[in-house]
Amino acid sequence: MRNKRGTLLILSGPSGAGKSTVIQAVMQRRENIYFSISCTTREPRPGEQHGVNYYYISNREFEQMIQEDAFLEYAGYVDHYYGTPRKAIEEHLSAGWDVILDIEVQGADIVRSKVPEAVSCFLIPPSFQELERRLHGRESESEEVIRGRLARAKEEYRQIPEYDYLVINDVAEQAAEEICAILQAAACRVSQRQEYIEGAI
Repeated sequence: MRNKRGTLLILSGPSGAGKSTVIQAVMQRRENIYFSISCTTREPRPGEQHGVNYYYISNREFEQMIQEDAFLEYAGYVDHYYGTPRKAIEEHLSAGWDVILDIEVQGADIVRSKVPEAVSCFLIPPSFQELERRLHGRESESEEVIRGRLARAKEEYRQIPEYDYLVINDVAEQAAEEICAILQAAACRVSQRQEYIEGAI
């Protein structure tokens, strides 16, 4: 049984929350699900790949896409641009696929205003101390950058009440199971199954 249109899932969380790991686990569990790859002007971290984790583009390329209205949303975050390309998202939703957006809180607010039926989840570690430990464990950023990310995380936590769901990423597999359950529940909304009641009322 397939819905005519997929669910747009907004997933936000501070840097270090483990969003990439959880998303990979969700993708392995569900069929017909698409991860929207964002564009960014930051440099790839060790192990990241162009077209897999992000599309890594220049400031000039990013600003050209802004002029072409090619983003569903875009924003600045820790001195870099991040943006969500519009075209692939709409194509997959129209084909009945669920789409996951990994975006920060400012972008999430924009998407919610444009796509009110989207479902939003905020992902956090079990404690703020654990978040700090994970950021230091990367060993890929300076102490100054980490302090900036932690300060930003405190601001992001204040936005959690704006989200539909809060998922605690203590064990990534369990967090993925919760997100899969959220997607399943979203597929059962009356608005998603109108064709089953048409003609009866």
